[in-house]
Amino acid sequence: MNSENLVVVRVYDSVNEAEWDKSILDNAGIWSMIRNEIMSALYPTGVMPAELVVRANDKAHALEILEAYSAE
Repeated sequence: MNSENLVVVRVYDSVNEAEWDKSILDNAGIWSMIRNEIMSALYPTGVMPAELVVRANDKAHALEILEAYSAE
């Protein structure tokens, strides 16, 4: 996949939180991945945050889903 087509929807200090939101998007049928997953776990908080990325054309829908879930 061309990384130019990927956009960051959220940034996390905790890989666990990123994994949780990734699972929400996966269940909604939206492809996503966590960038810097290993590095985020190795370095102190805030040095190398984990980034949840989706395809650019899925960004609005992904943000809508994540917002709806966090509002519950």
